[in-house]
Amino acid sequence: MELGTLVQLTTGLTLLTCLLAVLGVHSYAAGRAQRRALVDRLSIEGRITVPGRRRHFPGLDRRLRRTRLGRLLELRLAATGLDVTPGEFFAAMLTAVAALWLIGQAALAPFFGPIAGLLGVWAAWQFLSWQRQKRIEKFINQLPELARILANATQAGLALRTAVGMAAEELEAPAGEELAKVANQLAMGASMDDALGELADRLPSRELVVLVTTLVLSNRAGGQVVGALRNLTDTLEERKETRREIRTQLSQVSMTSYAVPVMGIGSLFLMNGVKDGALDRMTGSSVGQAAVIIAFALYAVGFVLIRRLSRIDV
Repeated sequence: MELGTLVQLTTGLTLLTCLLAVLGVHSYAAGRAQRRALVDRLSIEGRITVPGRRRHFPGLDRRLRRTRLGRLLELRLAATGLDVTPGEFFAAMLTAVAALWLIGQAALAPFFGPIAGLLGVWAAWQFLSWQRQKRIEKFINQLPELARILANATQAGLALRTAVGMAAEELEAPAGEELAKVANQLAMGASMDDALGELADRLPSRELVVLVTTLVLSNRAGGQVVGALRNLTDTLEERKETRREIRTQLSQVSMTSYAVPVMGIGSLFLMNGVKDGALDRMTGSSVGQAAVIIAFALYAVGFVLIRRLSRIDV
């Protein structure tokens, strides 16, 4: 082979390799952009959104979703039903932590700044847990009506998939929203077991587990769904009244669990108001700092113990 031909062949192969490399990089970048857009759209469509609402902090939201903390935060937000993205919640939490840090440092002493920031993080997670539990309680209260609608629909000869879609249209949130997700999953080819199992994972409760188990077993074995749902409706109504009575009787104990740490924090402001600079002198030594940390730990233990003692599973 002549030298000129070899040079031309090498040059052509080099140009072809460069062209394929450029095309590959372009295809990879386009695929990543499409995947990111799909993830954002599915994450937003997974919850009920306000029409026309503009999302804030999209860059932070995308970075958070790639981390384990972001995925955990997204699952918690999905369970609460809040129209908030992980990036928006994380930015709001950081703002609240910074504000509490500055307030604790300025109002009490510099030592209380980090403690106030940690309390802000704890309060943010507690807010998510409270919203999730509130949504679960509201969903449990709708279960008797849900079982009644499913029983009437199946008695009329409708399939269980159609009955679920009908219940999603008739019931209000959160049952309507959650059943709409189940209906969408069924429409996309998911099995009844998987769709109802994800519903039980999102809103865990004994009542929902019993309903899901009844529907899954009846759908799998071909049993009498109507009779099982009729009996389950009466049972859910009785459990609903029992839970309401227990919650009313334990409301004072629940308020006590929150009043105890509030009284402790209030005593710090009272101490600093009676004698200005007392907290600065107290936290100026290692002994005083250790005493403050131990006191906050004891208040936290008291809060947890009171909440555990007042929790009755029905």
